[in-house]
Amino acid sequence: MVRHPVTGTLRPFPFENIVDEIPELKKSGFNLTTYTYCPALDSANVNPQVWVDLANLIEENYNRFDGFIVLHGTDTMAYSASMLSFMLENLKKPVIFTGSQLPIGSLRTDAKENLVSAIEIAASRKNNQAIVPEVAVFFQNKLFRGNRITKHNAEEFKAFQSYNYPPLAETGVHIKYNYHAINLAKSDPPFSVSKKIDPNVVILKIFPGISQHVVRTILNIEGLRGVVMETYGSGNAPNDSWFIQEITEASKRGIIVLNVTQCAEGRVEMGMYQTSILLAEAGIISGQDITTEAAVTKLMFLLGKYGSSEEVIKNLNISLRGEMTV
Repeated sequence: MVRHPVTGTLRPFPFENIVDEIPELKKSGFNLTTYTYCPALDSANVNPQVWVDLANLIEENYNRFDGFIVLHGTDTMAYSASMLSFMLENLKKPVIFTGSQLPIGSLRTDAKENLVSAIEIAASRKNNQAIVPEVAVFFQNKLFRGNRITKHNAEEFKAFQSYNYPPLAETGVHIKYNYHAINLAKSDPPFSVSKKIDPNVVILKIFPGISQHVVRTILNIEGLRGVVMETYGSGNAPNDSWFIQEITEASKRGIIVLNVTQCAEGRVEMGMYQTSILLAEAGIISGQDITTEAAVTKLMFLLGKYGSSEEVIKNLNISLRGEMTV
């Protein structure tokens, strides 16, 4: 983002001028090509079509480059990185999201360091293979798996955190790769892109005093196919008869409900408490330690890819791209 010279408001930055803003890139020795999404978007306006466009762009240029950098606003970066991790199947090259908390034109901007480091990581190879063949996010000296992050701070440069999975790399004087945490590329099958996304998903956050009317209204949204239900602690929710009944009836109608914890760290353990046993009996699926962002995008991805609920449920219980610990 850059500030408007008159109003001072933040607006999207024209990426084709990136080398002018960061002259250090000229010294990198890398062959860089830039593409500006048209029209440039504030990340608050990201939607499934943008994800498809990004996936198309990477697919069309996959054989031309060693890696890809996506400059992206921080507000929805966790959603976009998660979705691209699912859409880009059998990925063997780095796709690294990065951005900044301060506009690139600001004196103390974090954009330059983030971008330069992201490019170096994307270009890094060992034994003629990419070191990090994953969708990842680089921010404030750390490289995270893209589908494991959440934005946890709106003011500090350390905008993102991966609570349930270690960083893939950390930068200082040297770049230190956490090799055992990286998903290494397999020779087969070949790279492919799944572009069908079903956005008929909603987040239902449980809170004390939530009413039957609210729950029923949400679960009866026309066209609804999936629900990410944010529950307490290790996956608990009210055991009121009306609540269990609403969830059970929704499940019988074919609506898939995925249980994720409201806690930043930890996991859903259905069966630990009596309330979560009732949820399991109602047909709710455990999201393990998946983030809300990854849960939403994974549901959209699976609902778009598979016609049957059985296939969707089967894949929700599997870690497809390292998005959860099973």
